[in-house]
Amino acid sequence: MHVVVTGANRGIGHALAAHLEASGATVTRTSRSPQPGYATLDVTEPESQCAFAEHLGTRAIDLLVCNAGVYLDKGQTFEGGFAADLWAQTFATNVGGVFQTIQALMPHVKRSTTPKVAIISSVMASTAQAPGGSYIYRASKAAVLNLGRNLASDFRDDGVAFGIYHPGWVITDMGGPSAAVTVDESAAGLVERFAALTLANTGVYEDFRGEAIPF
Repeated sequence: MHVVVTGANRGIGHALAAHLEASGATVTRTSRSPQPGYATLDVTEPESQCAFAEHLGTRAIDLLVCNAGVYLDKGQTFEGGFAADLWAQTFATNVGGVFQTIQALMPHVKRSTTPKVAIISSVMASTAQAPGGSYIYRASKAAVLNLGRNLASDFRDDGVAFGIYHPGWVITDMGGPSAAVTVDESAAGLVERFAALTLANTGVYEDFRGEAIPF
C-alpha cells in the first residue's frame, strides 16, 4: 500500500507516517520546506502541487492523508485580533491547500484499487459544539469538513472513499503541552480509522477513537 502524508515533518503527520510504515505501508512524506527524506510540497502553491504530482510519476496512491494545516489565531482576542492576513493564510492552507492537493493527486488516487482520502479536520469544525473563540481556525476546519463531505458525494461513483477526522487534542507544538492525547495514541487510532474507511461509510466525521462527531 502506498500512502502520501502531507505535513509529515512534525507532530501528528510525523507520527502518522511512522505508524503507517510500521503497519507495512510505503509512505511518501511531504514537507513544505526541502528536507532529506521528504518530498517538497507547499500546499498553498499550485506550482508545488504540480511538481509533486510529476514527482510521483505514474504511481498509485492508495491512501492520501491531507494533514498539513496551521492554527495562526490561537490565543487571539476579539478586540484587535484575528487580522485579515491570518484569515487569508489559514484558509489558503487549511481549505484551499487540501482541495488543491486532492485535485492535483486525484489521478494517482484513482489508479488504486482501493482509493481513500483522509482529511484531518478537528472537533472544532462542529457547528453543534460551539464554545467560542479561535474563530479563524474553527471556520477553516468547518469549511474543510464541508469540503470533504461534498467530495465524498462527488467521487462515490469513482470508488474513492473520503473520511474527515478529529485527531484529538494532541500534545504537539499546535496542541500545546497541556493537551490530553499523545501523538502516538492519536496516530494509532487514526490508522485504525483509515483502515475502516470504505465506500459504505464515505463522508464519515469521527474522532481518532471512532466516535461520531455531531455536525
